[in-house]
Amino acid sequence: MREAAELTVPELTPGARRILDVASELFYRRGIHAVGVDTIAAESGITKRTLYDRFGSKDHLVAVYLQARHASWWARLQERLAAAPPPRALAVFDAYVDDAVATDRGCAFLNAAGELPSDHSAQDVVRAHKRAVRRLLADLVAQDRPDLDDGDAVADEVFLLLEGAIAHRGIDDGDALMSRAREAAERLLAPR
Repeated sequence: MREAAELTVPELTPGARRILDVASELFYRRGIHAVGVDTIAAESGITKRTLYDRFGSKDHLVAVYLQARHASWWARLQERLAAAPPPRALAVFDAYVDDAVATDRGCAFLNAAGELPSDHSAQDVVRAHKRAVRRLLADLVAQDRPDLDDGDAVADEVFLLLEGAIAHRGIDDGDALMSRAREAAERLLAPR
């Protein structure tokens, strides 16, 4: 499946992992365009040559940054979902508020989508991540509320509430807005 490949983190050497860890923090905090390979190399303590040997280009490093962000968040989300009571779609909102990885500057995927040209290879990772979240919500709604005639439409609305709230992290009072979006989703998912 192409989407799975787009979200799979390649095997990394310890040096590549160090570069990725530093680049991930810098890309999220400062923005992808604002961070050059010189800065990444200097802050990681690894040469530019090693960076290019491991990743080939900054563009590929950006794609791997997003793949790694997806993989770590997705793993924590799956743990959260395993312990969540129905409707489990609400646990996705909680993951954004309570997750250990910073989301105070909004969604890393939306930020990247806004910075990068539409034909950038990392845009495929952004699209794959968003499709995976949307599909997960549809599956959770279908499993937890099989009585809904319009479950897919409800999942779309829950997805839009989630996306809108996470887009405003760092702009407005992100936690309050996320809480309100979660409450709206809870009303959508309540038995009728």
